[in-house]
Amino acid sequence: MKSRTRTVPRVAAVVAALLGLLVPLLAFGAPAQAAPTGFRVQNGRLLEASGNDFVMRGVNHAHTWYRNQTNSFAHIKAKRANTVRVVLASGDRWTRNDTADVASIVSRCKQNRLICVLEVHDTTGYGDQSGAITLSRAADYWISVKSALAGQEKYVIVNIGNEPYGNNNSARWTADTKAAIQKLRNAGFNHTLMVDAPNWGQDWAFTMRDNAASVFAADPDRNTVFSVHMYGVFNTAAKVNDYLNRFVAAKLPIVVGEFGHNHSDGNPDEDAILATTQRLGLGYLGWSWSGNSSDVGYLDMVTSFDPSRLTSWGQRIFNGANGIAATSKEAAVYSGR
Repeated sequence: MKSRTRTVPRVAAVVAALLGLLVPLLAFGAPAQAAPTGFRVQNGRLLEASGNDFVMRGVNHAHTWYRNQTNSFAHIKAKRANTVRVVLASGDRWTRNDTADVASIVSRCKQNRLICVLEVHDTTGYGDQSGAITLSRAADYWISVKSALAGQEKYVIVNIGNEPYGNNNSARWTADTKAAIQKLRNAGFNHTLMVDAPNWGQDWAFTMRDNAASVFAADPDRNTVFSVHMYGVFNTAAKVNDYLNRFVAAKLPIVVGEFGHNHSDGNPDEDAILATTQRLGLGYLGWSWSGNSSDVGYLDMVTSFDPSRLTSWGQRIFNGANGIAATSKEAAVYSGR
């Protein structure tokens, strides 16, 4: 009996020593996941670094063509928006927004307590429109201005390229989008990425809808949000509901990155877009604050960048049912929620 009582502690000591060696090895082999530095996607929802659900309520601002309209950020915030999607250019079709300008835009968004969605417009209508660039080329632009974006993951979402395919060869969108996402991740981008649909953003052929799951899975960070633009294709409540509900059912994050109350290709159902996004808790970003060309001038929300001169479209999106004033909540990174 005595020998047994001596053997048990001896064995226990050996086991304990082995465990002491094994635990560090296990810890080394399976490191704890780092806390997110900014926005992230979880279970189909866009969350802030704090874990708060974030629903975009905002507008598009054509900064690259109106670089002197820097007061627009304060004016947009004053209308209760929580997000602004900012048009930038890579220099391929329009004058390049350099690193200093991108940093200035991020700073203005933060000063005005807005989440900043930055997009490259030079990809618009690739395959249909002369001069449009590829998503790979857009990714190169983001890499070239990375120093303005590093460390801003709580405030900035990178929308890789605006409406990156027209209607020709739009089936290539899937592979090209996956490659662009991976290019940015390999370059060290930790931001939430946003990808626009093909077919001029409207995805009438359902390329994005039907391939979104595989695109999301191709992102090693699983931190990609999908953006559909709703114009004449989405002219009934049934179409709006069906499209958005499919993403929600699949637990894939979706926002309406552009929409209007009218368009040259048809009459979008803006009431359904606003009501459905509110019901489903999805983000929307209307097009656009001001400065549209005369053929689509009806899409201006304010006249000549004057916040006191709301157009009928501006009145609808800011002050109407399910509009920005009634539904927008400031980002937790600013409000401390």
